Formats: sequence, structure tokens, C-alpha cells
Amino acid sequence: MPKQKTNRSVRKRIKITKTGKLRRNKAFRRHLLAGRTQKRKRNLRRPGFVSAGERKSYLRLLAEM
Repeated sequence: MPKQKTNRSVRKRIKITKTGKLRRNKAFRRHLLAGRTQKRKRNLRRPGFVSAGERKSYLRLLAEM
């Protein structure tokens, strides 16, 4: 039986923490930042986490299951 390949684009975007959560970067931080408040931009710097409902599908793409 062949092994499942890792999805390389997901591997570059998602990191698995020590506790097993999937950490990702938030969207809306590339351009058009002048119209956004400092608070919103500051909060976008912090990592986002993949929701529990999507976790299984991301782990399948990472071939971790």
C-alpha cells in the first residue's frame, strides 16, 4: 500500500504545537493596511489556530494520521 503524500502548501502554512494544536497565520495583513486600526493590525499579528472541526482534514493533508 503506498503512503499518502504530504500536501506541501499546507505544510508551509501550518505548524503543529507541542500540545497538538494547529497554528496558522491570519489573513488581511498584506496590503491596504492604512485604513485599518492599530488594534486590528496588532491582533492580526498573533497566530490563529485551526478550529476543531477542520483539524482532522488538515491532519490528513499533513499525512499525520
